[in-house]
Amino acid sequence: MSQEFKIEIISPDKRIFSGNADEATLPCFEGQVTVLKDHIPLITFLRPGIIEIGKNEKFYTEDGTVEFSDNNLLILSTTIQNLKMINLEQKNNMIQEAEKVLSSNQISDKQKYILNYKIETLKQIN
Repeated sequence: MSQEFKIEIISPDKRIFSGNADEATLPCFEGQVTVLKDHIPLITFLRPGIIEIGKNEKFYTEDGTVEFSDNNLLILSTTIQNLKMINLEQKNNMIQEAEKVLSSNQISDKQKYILNYKIETLKQIN
């Protein structure tokens, strides 16, 4: 019996990924959440991090929502990119911009929390 379930990742302008996998790991505010077939229904929010679909697909996201129900995982995000599409220059620019905003005294603790996750995640991308 197959242990796969359906996964869709959608941004406002296009479908980023559609397929089946046996697991998905998501960067949520509650921590890293791994979804397997027959997981309990779930609705949650994404923080900056890496979404891992199975063993081969990885995506960088900064925000979004997740819904899992009836073995269908739906991920909606305005800031999602396949890791294969992020080059070193783009990554470094994103880190510099985040560090610049983080050094400002005009941001909230929540923004600092999110920016720290963003910077740490970007530094881990090869």
